[in-house]
This record gives sequence, C-alpha cells and structure tokens, in this order.
Amino acid sequence: MRYLTFALAKGRLAKKSLEIFEKIGITCEEIKDEKTRKLIFVNEELKLRFFLAKASDVPTYVEYGAADIGIVGKDTILEEGRELYEVIDLGIGKCRMCVCGPASARELLKHHEMIRVASKYPNIAKDYFYNKKHQTVEIIKLNGSVELAPIVGLSEVIVDIVETGSTLKENGLEVLEEVCPLSARMVVNQVSMKMENERITKLIHDLKDIL
Repeated sequence: MRYLTFALAKGRLAKKSLEIFEKIGITCEEIKDEKTRKLIFVNEELKLRFFLAKASDVPTYVEYGAADIGIVGKDTILEEGRELYEVIDLGIGKCRMCVCGPASARELLKHHEMIRVASKYPNIAKDYFYNKKHQTVEIIKLNGSVELAPIVGLSEVIVDIVETGSTLKENGLEVLEEVCPLSARMVVNQVSMKMENERITKLIHDLKDIL
C-alpha cells in the first residue's frame, strides 16, 4: 500500500484540520511537536504522510501530485486557479472576501467608473470586477496591509478577507460588496482520485459524517 500524502496549510488551519482528522481516527503525534525541525510526518500504521506548507503553495503541491490531498482556504484555491478537485468544505476558518473602502466609494462601484483596486488577491479581484460586474478597473497587487491603500490614495477600494470587520471600522472603511464566502476546503489531486479512489472516498465519507 502506498502512502497517502496530505499537504496542510501552516498555522491555525493545520491545527484545526488535525483536530477534525482525529475524530475519524487519523492521527499524527509527531506533527504536534512545536520544536521539531522535521518536514515530513508519517503515520506508519495508516500509511499516511503529512507536511506543512505555505497556504499559497498547497494547491501547487496537490496539482502536481506531490500531495494527494490538501487542506487550504477557498481564497487560496480561487487565487491560485490550479487543476484539482475540491471535495469537501470543512467549515473552519469561515470569513468573506469583500470589496471594501470608504463609504464615498459606493457611488463609484454603482456607476461602473474606472477605479483602482488594491488586493493581495489580484486574480479574485479581476474575476469579480471583469466577469461578474463587467467593470473595467486597474488592479494593484499588494502584499502587506491593504487597508492602507484607500487611506493614502493608492486605490479607491480594496478586495480583501473580512472576518469581523473591526480593522476596517478603525480605519474608516467598510464592506461595500461581498465577493464570496470563504472557509477551509479539502482538495484532491485528479490522478490520485482515480488511483486511490477507495481510500479517498472513504475519507470523504468519514469526514462528512462528523461534519
């Protein structure tokens, strides 16, 4: 039996995913050791391997078959646009992708004006404005605090993840439009789905039962 390999997005998501896996009898003790320098963690008995990766790399590992299964946020799946199967919504890390800005920007969105949009997620922003709203915009990719962009006049609005909205409020910004709801999803490599269909399908069923 070959190993089934899981790529987990580092941080809170990996921790929460492992708690869910434990409920269906999938455990990996060594991954919990915070001091470890190891990169790959193995459960010999169940023939499973786990590794932690930067969220934006998880879909890449899965598409190319370096991991059979990945756990990552829907935002990353949409932004990366990789060829993979999205099989289950784990319902953790719930938040929303939104268009945000000062209240005065509401009018600009209504009248489809040419505006600048700053985002860490240029592909999601582009898809939303071009394909859903049919509005031509200039998209500026940022890596840090995007809330700054409308405040200093770099852009009229931003496209970003909103959990509570308190950071927005503190900076005089608000949610103007919702792009889509987000949460952690399980994704599967397309070839693995055929080759390891039985094991992966059982895993999906077991997860659905407890979710």
